[in-house]
Amino acid sequence: MTRDETPTGASPGVPTLAVRDVSIRHHVHHDDVAPDLPGSADDARNHPAPTPSGVTFQVRAGEAVLLLGPSGCGKSTLALATNGLVPHVVGADLKGSVRVRGRSTQDHAPPELSRDVAMVFQDPDAQVVTGTVLDEVCFGPENLLLAVDEVLARAESALRTVGLWDRRAHDPATLSGGGRQRLAVACALALGSPLLVLDEPTANLDPVGTEEVYAVLRDVVARGDRAVLLVEHDLDAAVSLVDRVVVLDAAGRLVLDGPARDVLAGHAEELAGLGVWLPTATLVALRLRAAGVHLDPVPLTPDELAAALDAVPVLPDPRPADPRPTGTRRTGARDGVGHDRDRTVEAPGAEAPVLVVDRLTFRRGRGRAATTVLRDVSLTVAPGELVAVVGANGAGKTTLAQLAAGVLRPRRGALDGRVTVAGLDPTSADPRELAQRVGFVFQNPEHQIVTTRVDDELALGLRVRGVPEDEVAQRVDDVLRRLGLADLRDRHPFLLSGGQKRRLSVGTAIVCRPDVLVLDEPTYGQDRERAAELLDLLTALHLDGTAVVVVSHDMQLVAEHATRVVALADGAVLADGPPSDVLADEDVLRTAGLRTPPLARATRHLAHPAWRTVTRLADLPAADLTVAATTSAGVTA
Repeated sequence: MTRDETPTGASPGVPTLAVRDVSIRHHVHHDDVAPDLPGSADDARNHPAPTPSGVTFQVRAGEAVLLLGPSGCGKSTLALATNGLVPHVVGADLKGSVRVRGRSTQDHAPPELSRDVAMVFQDPDAQVVTGTVLDEVCFGPENLLLAVDEVLARAESALRTVGLWDRRAHDPATLSGGGRQRLAVACALALGSPLLVLDEPTANLDPVGTEEVYAVLRDVVARGDRAVLLVEHDLDAAVSLVDRVVVLDAAGRLVLDGPARDVLAGHAEELAGLGVWLPTATLVALRLRAAGVHLDPVPLTPDELAAALDAVPVLPDPRPADPRPTGTRRTGARDGVGHDRDRTVEAPGAEAPVLVVDRLTFRRGRGRAATTVLRDVSLTVAPGELVAVVGANGAGKTTLAQLAAGVLRPRRGALDGRVTVAGLDPTSADPRELAQRVGFVFQNPEHQIVTTRVDDELALGLRVRGVPEDEVAQRVDDVLRRLGLADLRDRHPFLLSGGQKRRLSVGTAIVCRPDVLVLDEPTYGQDRERAAELLDLLTALHLDGTAVVVVSHDMQLVAEHATRVVALADGAVLADGPPSDVLADEDVLRTAGLRTPPLARATRHLAHPAWRTVTRLADLPAADLTVAATTSAGVTA
């Protein structure tokens, strides 16, 4: 938007966003949920409590505000109210007022507010409307009736900023999940709106992409004429951007609003009690506090943590590393990394692998337009392993996971090599037989929702297998309880929050107790407490003999929970080995577009030698393991 086309009408003292006493209650009708639900239309289950509830705060130009709270507290709903989608498009009752540059979002429809508010949704697929990447970014400015040259200039600038200019002619559907996330950010940037609202903008991005997006957002805020409202769980990345933090509790009520350091460091224990994410450095401080080590001031970044630890004269010894099963592992790499691609090491007593990928090459497209997505990939996974597949966006992680689980059925000639999972060829096996042996969780949980009730969604796979109804009920109740969904059992799955949908999608996979469980970004959209429960559940499954394969960009999660790490780069296996080896190899991380996990970044150069190998929260000393467990990021002490 050129200077002359900037919206006018807002007085200089008017905040960019003003939320006043806002409560939002979604409309839930019997026809939308299930036609045979008992009770009347006034049944309390169909009139849930409002989330958010009575919330008031402001965001001014030049300010970046983080909206923080547990899953289901109404963060995304509140974000949708900033541009009028709530209540004009998403059915809901909104009490109070939401004003953008002085204009009420209840009185103006989303098209009228598009000059003032640009949004990046939690699900980037929800906002793709055209057939090419360039057209997608041009779409918003074109609808603002800008000149063609201005539209193209904005589109090029935005696409170059997020690293997609070279793919401007591609169909958005061919981008990886992270690529589509970048595209959504580019579309928002191109609008040039005074308010930029981002709901989990880095959830599907690799660490390098996350850094790039936050660098762009810092530049946007630094100019002083635009404001950012951010919903984010990755606080290790967000803490460098945000000026203020607004915190909601589980009921959607405002509990904290203040400068970022005051809220995150000064109220760390309170936030931990709410179950929300905290920066890794802050979680370390809380855990050490339980062991009698007080870091003052409480650190927010790895550098601050390193300085605080070095300032402690005597640190208690870290906890001894717990032995983890390694199964069969194979290290391999491209030239320059220094690994022997063909070396295979059999761990003592390793069981026969339940997943075998042997020299797999996969091509997408035909003829001259064909793209090689996977190149000569080989790996094995044994029962009881938890293998993390990592790499940059577009490295082939999701494609590999989908081929291994039989979700992706390639056309003839597109695939070389073979995949065997639980004794079956997933490219040709009967889908019903394959589904009994392999569970898969999509990157987007909405891609696997097929029923109209949460409990029916969980029960469907069991009923298809002919499991007796009493056992179906028992298993469904157990998973609902474990995943914190028991109170939502009769809700339509599409009316759940993003985090709740993710837990449901994981539940549909684990309820059938498969031999192999493949999950694509399982903690996406989860608050800390729910992520901890999910990861504890996955840990219990793999310790019980299930082979678990997790695709993730969360390097700290990988360091904490994986028994092996497989790093991909350009569709090839770059490294395959224990997390302590792969995540300490700077050459591998650099080539794979990854970053050292936050805790390892803080400890690797400490003055205390025994602490230089500490990479996991579970390695930290803790006198009271019960207290420590409640303050860890998904780590069972």
